Amino acid sequence: MTQLDITEKVGLAFGGLTVLVGIVGLGVVEMLAGKPFGAAPVTNDAGEVVATPTVDPAIRTGLVILGLVVLFGVGLYRMATTGTERTDVRREVTAD
Repeated sequence: MTQLDITEKVGLAFGGLTVLVGIVGLGVVEMLAGKPFGAAPVTNDAGEVVATPTVDPAIRTGLVILGLVVLFGVGLYRMATTGTERTDVRREVTAD
């Protein structure tokens, strides 16, 4: 197991923070703004829009997807830069 380098640390921090802001942070903003909590606009019987979400759902979704893409990229970077270990080495084991 190797230590994380600075690129991986920054990527993990940015990806995790982006996902948390998209889900938790903007969710709290929606709750503090009051009802309705849904992602779609609320209409009355006449079809008029009477309430809309505070934060556009496309922004929240975009932040979460961006965070997941960054985390996936960190995983690919880790796979590409991690050296391989030798598995064909024989080790002596004493029997009981």
